[in-house]
Amino acid sequence: MNSKGEHLPDAHVASKAGTTASSGASRVAFFGGSFDPPHRAHLAVARAAQSALHLDSVLFAPVGAQPLKPAGSTASFHDRVAMTRLAIAGDPAFSVSLADAPNPSGTPNYTIDTLFALKHQLPAGAALFCLMGADSFLALRKWHRGAEIPFVVPLIVASRPGQRLGDLAEVLPPGLTLASECAALPPISPTALETCTLRDTSGNTAPFYLLPGLHIGISATAIRDEVHSESVRIPAGQGHHSDLPDAVFDYIAAHNLYR
Repeated sequence: MNSKGEHLPDAHVASKAGTTASSGASRVAFFGGSFDPPHRAHLAVARAAQSALHLDSVLFAPVGAQPLKPAGSTASFHDRVAMTRLAIAGDPAFSVSLADAPNPSGTPNYTIDTLFALKHQLPAGAALFCLMGADSFLALRKWHRGAEIPFVVPLIVASRPGQRLGDLAEVLPPGLTLASECAALPPISPTALETCTLRDTSGNTAPFYLLPGLHIGISATAIRDEVHSESVRIPAGQGHHSDLPDAVFDYIAAHNLYR
């Protein structure tokens, strides 16, 4: 970890990511994405997952080079890391991870490689999950080795309100099927949680967790478009956006991002 509290990609994932490492019970979720910018929906998804699965830590990992976005992100990696750090400030269970930092070779970042690296870095007995929103899951069949990812670590997917299970089953990567209907788990937290089982063509199974009906309709693209359309620059500290933490909005204004 560096002086800013960020988890370095080649360092042991300790501190916040291993808050209960000594007992071997640490539960950590990797939450990757562009975070361009990080907004309140990202925080709501992370909080819902943390509550439902009793996570000790959620690692917010801005991606260096998204393979499915060849044009790259609008804001620089440095700015996206800085905004993410501001967005999660004050929540001791959330931390920034540089596990998906740009590769020195310039090659794309692949989630499966990052997850294998994190599993190797976590203490023995720790449980690693991969947290994603519905849009990411719907594109999983396009990901590099997407069919293998659920067997590396269990997926936690935040579905849209009213989303049918059949919609999710239809977009699974080739070779994957839902082994059974998802079942609602006993309400041990305020957040609803359903558990499913995925099966591959070899008969291997993996748990799959669904956070159903999160009422979140925030788009980073829409936020960028709104900021870009503002004809007058808003000074830092003098504006507000309902979908952004105030500190993130102030950073965008101070650094004149998305103009």
